[in-house]
Amino acid sequence: MFKIFAILSVLAVALFAGGDATFEATKRELNIPAIIMFFIFIGGTLGITYWAARRTKSASDFYTAGGGISGFQNGMAIAGDYMSAASFLGISGLVYLKGYDGLVYAVGFLVGWPVILFLMAEKLRNLGKFTFADIAAYRLGQKEIRTLAAFGSLAVVTLYLIAQMVGSGKLIQVLFGLEYEYAVVLVGVMMIIYVTFGGMLATTWVQIIKAILLLSGVSFMGFMVLSHFGFSFEALATKAVEIHKDGQAIMEPGGLVSDPISAISLGLALMLGTAGLPHVLMRFFTVGNAKEARKSVVYATGFIGYFYLVIAIIGLGAIVFLNSPEGAKYFVDGKLFGGNNMAAIHLSHVVGGNVFLGFISAVAFATILAVVSGLTLAGASAISHDIYASVINTNATEEQEIRISKIAVIVIGIIGVLLGIAFEQQNIAFMVGLAFAIAASANFPILFLSIYWSRLTTRGAVIGGFIGLLTAVILVILGPTVWVSILHNEEAIFPYKYPALFSVTAAFVGIWFFSITDNSQRAKDEQKAFEAQSVRAETGFGAAGAVDH
Repeated sequence: MFKIFAILSVLAVALFAGGDATFEATKRELNIPAIIMFFIFIGGTLGITYWAARRTKSASDFYTAGGGISGFQNGMAIAGDYMSAASFLGISGLVYLKGYDGLVYAVGFLVGWPVILFLMAEKLRNLGKFTFADIAAYRLGQKEIRTLAAFGSLAVVTLYLIAQMVGSGKLIQVLFGLEYEYAVVLVGVMMIIYVTFGGMLATTWVQIIKAILLLSGVSFMGFMVLSHFGFSFEALATKAVEIHKDGQAIMEPGGLVSDPISAISLGLALMLGTAGLPHVLMRFFTVGNAKEARKSVVYATGFIGYFYLVIAIIGLGAIVFLNSPEGAKYFVDGKLFGGNNMAAIHLSHVVGGNVFLGFISAVAFATILAVVSGLTLAGASAISHDIYASVINTNATEEQEIRISKIAVIVIGIIGVLLGIAFEQQNIAFMVGLAFAIAASANFPILFLSIYWSRLTTRGAVIGGFIGLLTAVILVILGPTVWVSILHNEEAIFPYKYPALFSVTAAFVGIWFFSITDNSQRAKDEQKAFEAQSVRAETGFGAAGAVDH
């Protein structure tokens, strides 16, 4: 492990030294504080990975950290999963650009949590073991449901991973002055090391550390911004309205989502997509019981809610500080260096100088590494647990399953790097939208109905799930983001950017219709088994226990 770290360190120093970053045709100077902070973080997290690797012996350890994570720790890790670079940089950039509408995105992400808290957290923990497919396949056909669930998980993970890899490459290119391809390779190598050696235990602690660092960083930024306005949010908002080129319009809705169907569809994608993300759902199996699962959601909701409140302050602060005479140095040819997503990074330099800029840069890097590690682990679990051990080789030993999982991690890492490089020049916004749409349209309906609807059958779940999956993919391709922006057609065939309203409806209707029309003996047996499943979901009787670390 430490040999690998030494090799990586030498490689990274060489790359940084020779870095010739180009991002929007602009070079950035070597960021020494950021590099120092970066090495401190890398050293610390590799140490944790070494510690975790010594404690990861069984499949339960690898997939769920043995179920020994506390509710508070898991809440922090879930918050870490959720407070991605897209949230930190993207939403603060949206507030900087569009004001109020940027906050709509933040609220959309947040409202998914009550759905998970009240409807799913406890039952997930009681019914599942390693992945959300365990729940969907509890009383339905193992091979069909697991294959479908694994397919949905891998689709979400791959799309989300590409978006994260492209975003990370661009971000590191700007922050550290590193070539894009080297940046993507570096993220891929670190991700493979964390997950292959440390499994869920290392991934969880990397998330916890990153969440603490990120919350500390944004708190400092929010404090410094508000301190200039006597800690009055009203005074900050008034000044932002006064300075922004759109004036009062930044406090009104309609800047990003202009029609009600798009607004409802986006809201559904964010809310139900959150409850269908495999790497988030997997975290409910890392705690010891249903009570800890509920606590972890409560803590996560608190951390995430606080984070988005501070992000609003940071976005408005960026409007005020970057559009001042002192902020002129962050613009190149009238555009913010690195794009609007870098507003929070530039603001960190304004309020905290070079050292704090280095800290925030290292945190942004940590954020990317932690999220892609969680995604990779979820994808590897779908391959090794849902497909290999439950469909291909049902007699597989734990050692064989873990070995397949580690191979899957390496393969997913390599694919992520290759696709990240291949998609460098592409618009990645549709991938994030598609990932959420698939999670909301294919994963969530099956998961929700398998828990709450006694008449669900394997036939209904499989056909309805594929209807939701295909509808989401086809509508995204025919919509404005792909059909017009990427394929350069004049007008979109499907007029809305966000398909969730239609694809989720199609999935629920499909599952309902093909279930109630299934009169086979197998369907009757599956419906009869619902009662036993309900008892297990409510009581947790028979659920796996925790392991001490």
